Amino acid sequence: MKIVINAAMTADGKIATRNGNSAISSKTDLRRVHQLRKSVDAIMVGISTVLIDDPQLTVRFGAASSRPPTRIVVDSTGRIPSSSKLLKKADEFSTIVATSNRISFDNIRRIESTGAKVLVAGQKKVELRKVFRVLEQMGYKRILVEGGGELNWSVLKLGIVDQLVITISPRIVGGRFATTLVEGEGCNRISEGMPLKLRNVKRHANGEIILFYEL
Repeated sequence: MKIVINAAMTADGKIATRNGNSAISSKTDLRRVHQLRKSVDAIMVGISTVLIDDPQLTVRFGAASSRPPTRIVVDSTGRIPSSSKLLKKADEFSTIVATSNRISFDNIRRIESTGAKVLVAGQKKVELRKVFRVLEQMGYKRILVEGGGELNWSVLKLGIVDQLVITISPRIVGGRFATTLVEGEGCNRISEGMPLKLRNVKRHANGEIILFYEL
């Protein structure tokens, strides 16, 4: 299985403003992102992304696919609203909610009634390693993670990410409470940080730079 993290951030490392706005990529970069979505078997996000952005996680911008990727939400307690775009279209696009044993039976029944599948992996929180293992057994070979800072950290610290693609927007938004590319508990020392290998750099005419790293 190949796992790719894709994200867009400002020049000061923010993937969302203090108010949660994350509309960073230009239309040019969004076309690239949707071509990337077209190439994967599934797209994974965290529940915070769903609650704040209410994404569709479909392939658009002229990159429509005959076999749309499965949408996966990491949601420990089944908080995903029935009114979310993901669940409202779960009977049309394959959707999986990865959760833990903390989810209630009522939430399982509510989610499954939309056509989505519930994957229980973990006691108090979602065990992502187990989720990826199950997905691989189900035949998923290429997973795109479009996470917030917490999910990005959770996946990176497992040591299973193959590629990290970062679009850097020529903007600075600041904000001590704005979300950064990777959050979580982090490392104590710079020397403990995860080393990256820069494999490619691309640039859009509007000043955006796309960095392609391998881990």
